[in-house]
Amino acid sequence: MQQEAKTLLEGKGLELVLHRLCLELVENCGDFSNTAIIGLQPRGSLLSANLHKRLEKITGKTIKHGILDITFFRDDFRRGEEILKPNTTKIDFLVENAHVILIDDVLFTGRSVRAGLDALLAFGRPQKVELLTLIDRKNTRHIPVESNYIGLTVDTHAGQKVQLTWNEDLNELEKVTLFTK
Repeated sequence: MQQEAKTLLEGKGLELVLHRLCLELVENCGDFSNTAIIGLQPRGSLLSANLHKRLEKITGKTIKHGILDITFFRDDFRRGEEILKPNTTKIDFLVENAHVILIDDVLFTGRSVRAGLDALLAFGRPQKVELLTLIDRKNTRHIPVESNYIGLTVDTHAGQKVQLTWNEDLNELEKVTLFTK
C-alpha cells in the first residue's frame, strides 16, 4: 500500500513558524531568569536545541536548556519484545520553583508529555510547566493534554504519521511532512 505525502511546513513558512514560537516565548517568559527549556528525548531535544539557539540570539541572554529521557516513564515501555535503550538526560540546573517549558516535536496521544511530566518531577517541583509543540495533531488524544505554544495544528487520524526531517549536522529543521496510508 502506497503512502501519500503532504508537506506541511518547509522553507520560509517553517522559518516563520519557528520565529513566531520564539517571539511568543519571549513575550511570556520575560527575562528568562527563572525559565528553563527542556526537550523531551528523542525528537523534542532537536527542536529544543534549535529554539534555544534562536532564543539566545534574540534575547542576548543565557537561557537554561536541558534534555530529558522519558523511556522508563512511558506507560508502554514493558510491552515491546525488544530491550529498550534509554536516551540521555542532561539537566544541569535546578527545576525546583522554576518555570519549565517542555518541548516536543509532535503532540499526538499525549502519552509522551505525561511521561515527561513524571520524569521531570524526579528533578524537583517546578513552579509552572508549559508545553511547546511544533505540530499539534488534533483529535488523537488518549490523555487530556494540550500545548501552550503551537507551531501548527493539523486535523489527523490514527492512520497518519507526521515526520520532521532534520539536518542534524546543522541542527536545522528542513521539512515537516504528513504521511497517509
